[in-house]
Amino acid sequence: MIRFDPLKNLSDMENTEDNSTSENPTPADDTAAQTDRPVNAPDANVAPDTGGVNETEALLAEAQARVASLQEAFLRAKAETENVRRRAWEDVQKAHKFAIENFVQNLLPVLDSLEAALAHSSNDFTKLHEGVELTLRQLTSALEKGGVVEVNPAGEKFDPHRHQAISMVPAEQEVNTVVSVLQKGYVIADRVLRPALVSVAAPKDV
Repeated sequence: MIRFDPLKNLSDMENTEDNSTSENPTPADDTAAQTDRPVNAPDANVAPDTGGVNETEALLAEAQARVASLQEAFLRAKAETENVRRRAWEDVQKAHKFAIENFVQNLLPVLDSLEAALAHSSNDFTKLHEGVELTLRQLTSALEKGGVVEVNPAGEKFDPHRHQAISMVPAEQEVNTVVSVLQKGYVIADRVLRPALVSVAAPKDV
């Protein structure tokens, strides 16, 4: 006959629970175990990757050099532009100041001839007339060298841009034809200095 011993059975149950706890660790035990494990420290012998940094610095240095080169070129071009502008302004000032220099030089012989005629005390009107004709030729030559062209439109069609009609007279010519020139006109480089004063043919009676 088997006897039931309650104290022995209670001891056996406690031993069974202890074994079960040791074989099956709790989550707290797992956390503690992981904490106790050594953490892998970075290897001090492995050098950091500096290739990207060096490349960026090289690109930055290249960009800065490019900017400096462009700035220098801009300053050089600006200085050259200022020099060209200054020289152009000086040329314009000289042109304004000495615009009639050549023309005046061509007029000096005319002045000399007039002074010589006044200083001459001869009563020979033939020589005086010849001297006046010579002076007129000198003056005409000086005007032509200065670009001044005479307008003498006798027999030409009336041009209101170059002629100024002061009268209309009966004539055999066609209507608005210049019959006579009362005063010559002059132009310079196709610009009218003075229009010619003319008489033009009047319309014929029908």
